[in-house]
Formats: sequence, C-alpha cells, structure tokens
Amino acid sequence: MTIQQDLHTILASGLEALSLDLSDLQQQQLVDYVMLIDKWNKAYNLTSVRDPKQMMVKHILDSLAIVPHLTGDNIIDVGTGPGLPGMPLAIAFPEKKFTLLDSLGKRVRFMTQCVHTLKLENVTPVQSRVEAHSGEVPYDVVLSRAFASLKDMLHWCQHLVDSEGQFLALKGQFPQDEIDEVSDYFHVIRTENLTVPNLVGERHLVWLKKK
Repeated sequence: MTIQQDLHTILASGLEALSLDLSDLQQQQLVDYVMLIDKWNKAYNLTSVRDPKQMMVKHILDSLAIVPHLTGDNIIDVGTGPGLPGMPLAIAFPEKKFTLLDSLGKRVRFMTQCVHTLKLENVTPVQSRVEAHSGEVPYDVVLSRAFASLKDMLHWCQHLVDSEGQFLALKGQFPQDEIDEVSDYFHVIRTENLTVPNLVGERHLVWLKKK
C-alpha cells in the first residue's frame, strides 16, 4: 500500500469511530493536507510529528473530534501553527468561515499554499500577533489548541468576540488548575471529555464566555 492509501484507511476508520460523514472530496483534501505538511515539514519544521500516519491521528482526527461541538459561522483559530485545528475543521465545514492566525511567516506561507492547493474558499490565513489582530466583525468562536493557558488565552483574545462570542480551548488532561485561574470576567460554560480514535492520552474541550 502507498502512504496515501494508508492515510485514507486510517482516516476512514477514524471517521467511523467519530460517527462523522465526510464526502470523498473532503477525505481527499484531508489526506492531501497531511501530505503537504509532510512535504513542507522537512524545510519548515511545522510539527514535531514526523510520520504522516501519526499526523493523521495526532493532528487530523484530533482536530475532527471537535466537529460535533463546533457552533458559530465565523471562527478564528489562534496560534494555529500549520493550521491546526482550523484547517481540518474548515474542510469539514465548508459553509463556515475560518481565520487562521499565527505570528510566524513560514507557517502562514504554508497555510496560504494549502488554501491554494486544496481549493479552500472559506479559509483566510493571517500573520499577526493575536493582541494586534481585530476582525471586521466580532468572531463567533475563538478556537485554540495548545496555544496558551486559559487565563492568557482569554486575556489576549477577549477583544475578538462580543458578549455573545465563545472561547473554545482544546486541552489534554482536564485543566482544573487553569480553570481555577480564570478571572471573574469570564465563566466556564461547560467541559467535554473527547475520545480521539487511536490517540493515547486524554483530550478535553473547555467552553468559556464573557460574563
């Protein structure tokens, strides 16, 4: 089997485990995205994960586990790196708008190439520090994965949403210490324990909102 076939197999079984139904085109885009990360990773060092099959689990399925929980139409992924979880989610939700924000030019160049190659019309890569960025309108959701502590995320990103907007943080172990540090201006709406197929370790989602 080719590496592409292996990736399709891992993706298909992962989607079944997550009870997600993606089209053949969407699945091909996700496989192509992993192949692009693998190709660019050698020069750009986009991720410490070197094996494409591991990327499919640790990056793609991990991102897609959020799909049942993602609301809103105008979403910003802060500290997105090579586009995680924003790029896989944008492929899964072609009707939603995604802004993928990172401060490093090489990552933004990579994402721009992905948008072009994968023909994604709902993704805007932006190079900026999060505190210097402001959207044309308030975002519905600020999304982060391995970006910062909850306290720092809320401090740096509070200007990106209005009173209706939500913050959604993807964490490993249940972040009780971080939740305890959240200021009185915000409150935790709910938390969710995620199961990611073939992934060793815990995953939790935390929703927060301005009071």
